[in-house]
Amino acid sequence: MTSLSELRFFTTPPHDCSYLEGKQATTLFVDPLAKIDKDLYSSLSSVGCRRSGSHIYRPYCQNCSACIPVRIPVSTFTFKRRHQRVLRKNSDIEVEKIKPIATDELFDLYKRYIDERHADGDMYPASAEQFNSFLVEGRDEAAFYVFRAKGKLLAVTVADEMNDGMSAIYSFFEPDSETRSPGVFAILWLIQEARRCGLDYVYLGYWIKQCQKMSYKLDYKPIQLYINNHWVLMD
Repeated sequence: MTSLSELRFFTTPPHDCSYLEGKQATTLFVDPLAKIDKDLYSSLSSVGCRRSGSHIYRPYCQNCSACIPVRIPVSTFTFKRRHQRVLRKNSDIEVEKIKPIATDELFDLYKRYIDERHADGDMYPASAEQFNSFLVEGRDEAAFYVFRAKGKLLAVTVADEMNDGMSAIYSFFEPDSETRSPGVFAILWLIQEARRCGLDYVYLGYWIKQCQKMSYKLDYKPIQLYINNHWVLMD
């Protein structure tokens, strides 16, 4: 099995940044032919890498370091009053863990979510091919956590269970369910699930100070930021 020191990496040509207007981005990808087991995947995540479909990557921009990996240390996280309100609103939700799968029901929810909530983004318009390559294809550690209320599908959170934590890959939900704050609930539920599984962290991907869409991640303090190759606690 490949070790971290033996891994090969490849960089993309510069391309338009998805988060900062007018910026160019470069992405560093792990060799897609490398055999990466759960231990190595966990190690890559602990140094700021993320997964999209079957690809493991991290930003590698020469003149920008705006993308900062963040994770929640679940043992010290305290549910604030606003979090408690969200949990109460969603106390009727039942969660089922399934293997990533493409069904008409799940794709229909994904498509409505992308087309109604992210029509200005590079994932629009949603397609079945995109859904499969982004969320269904990937790794054995991945799962779909399917949220239902009285049998009705409300949301899906895609997450990987690693050695030290849950990595939140993506969530999509019913666009007209905003009163439930489903995005917030998904993160709070992952915190609870990580605790139940005896894991230390929930990895939330990258935070970018200049990007308003990323600001919600700092609502889950205390949180750790990966800066200069070290995890730094922000209270």
